[in-house]
Amino acid sequence: MPLFSTSVPSYMPVALRGSHEVLVHQNIIADVEGLSRIQDDAQLGAMVHSGDLVALPVSASLEVDPRLPLNRRYCRPWTAQFLTNLSRAHQDIFGRPLQLTSAVRTVSFQRHLARYNGNAAPTSGDTASPHLTGEAIDLGKKGMSLKEIAWMRAVLGQLQASGKLDVEEEFEQACFHISVYKTYSPHSAPPTRLVASDDAAPSVPNASAAPAIGGLAEPVSRPLRHSAHFQPSHSYYVHHARRVSVRRRHRHRSMSLLATGLR
Repeated sequence: MPLFSTSVPSYMPVALRGSHEVLVHQNIIADVEGLSRIQDDAQLGAMVHSGDLVALPVSASLEVDPRLPLNRRYCRPWTAQFLTNLSRAHQDIFGRPLQLTSAVRTVSFQRHLARYNGNAAPTSGDTASPHLTGEAIDLGKKGMSLKEIAWMRAVLGQLQASGKLDVEEEFEQACFHISVYKTYSPHSAPPTRLVASDDAAPSVPNASAAPAIGGLAEPVSRPLRHSAHFQPSHSYYVHHARRVSVRRRHRHRSMSLLATGLR
């Protein structure tokens, strides 16, 4: 169930503008939660195999910008749970999907981005890009009605006040930049999709297919040859995800409480 009110406000809430302090806070929480900054595609691929990153929960209520490469259609499990809850609530109210424009990035990609985008966040330090941890995503505002923007501001502002996430509403690129924290869903379920694909609908289960991560230059329109779903009864991925979840449940409980207190 969503951890927020789904009613549409009768007024326009103030914009959730970002600040230096908010960016620093996102990095503090990432450190408290023990999240690494993903260096390259090799590390990203390993984290997909281990379940530390999951494919974006694309559905009828959540679209992905077709310009986003397949190898960057991943996020942390609790971020995926947030996207599922938010997009379904939005679909129920407004009858149309949200659009995700950005998700996980690697340090190598962020450096590449900085060469032609002067606004790109650095790859290290107190103001490093939260996208490098995999828990940050961008949701596009283009085409949203005033009621949709009011609803988004109310919902995201409520979650930010409760320590579940941080928001930076951007106007030049017209998006909500959101860093979702483990406190939103500390015991997220194992992923239902191992590898990102172009399709909104799930592909045919194929337990023998090997997940693969494309390079930076992989075109968006190129079909993904290696996609798989796990079989709940005998998949290595499910066994591994459960084992990791048990180990982390105790280790991160105190971290999540500390993250809440840092607000």
